[in-house]
Amino acid sequence: MVVFFIGIAGVIGYLAYRGWQAAEQRRESLAALAARLGWSFDPEPDDSHDEEYAHFEMFRRGHGRRAYNTLAGPFEIAGSDCRAKAGDFLYKITTSNGKTTTTHTHHFSYLIVHLPFAEVGDLFIRPEHFFDRIASTLGFDDIDFESDEFSRRFLVKSPDKRFAYAVVHPRMMEFLLDADPVALDIEQGRSCLSDGSSPWTPEAFEHRMTFLKRFFALWPPHVLDSLGVAAPTEEPR
Repeated sequence: MVVFFIGIAGVIGYLAYRGWQAAEQRRESLAALAARLGWSFDPEPDDSHDEEYAHFEMFRRGHGRRAYNTLAGPFEIAGSDCRAKAGDFLYKITTSNGKTTTTHTHHFSYLIVHLPFAEVGDLFIRPEHFFDRIASTLGFDDIDFESDEFSRRFLVKSPDKRFAYAVVHPRMMEFLLDADPVALDIEQGRSCLSDGSSPWTPEAFEHRMTFLKRFFALWPPHVLDSLGVAAPTEEPR
């Protein structure tokens, strides 16, 4: 029995070491990404995140919420300078069957940009899921567009349908269909891009940054004019 418990302790210790090693490697790779971008990097918990970004649903899930591995720096949207923040986030879900209690920890990455617009409408876009189709049969419809393929593949919501139609025009639909992005949520002048379910590689962070720049570069000039922003002269790479 003593040998058995020593063996169990050894396995637990090894797994804990491998977990620490993976976390350390991730911190190093994200720090290198921040340096390449000219951004700051802080691996410690961000105590201000939970309150500042609580309007995004994914940051209100569960308990024990924590933002960490935070990258922050300048960003350009539609030819205007603004600030951005990215990193990792975790939350815990605890369930009980009356006899035992189980806690699962969920990790995911995100990209938030403080938009350079005085006032911008709320807009939510993400790939449509199976349960969205069930909800639509119950009367909880999202916004439909002229493209049947786009309407089938994407869930789009906004309190201002006119604004949604102006942003999601035919070229934007083609772009989104080709890009197949994760969820994009614009609320209170901030844009949050995340799948809410998994951590990203450094390459995925850069890919999402490029996607976001191209997304806003496709906003029509009359929409940008109404927000007090001049349309960019060329599409970002």
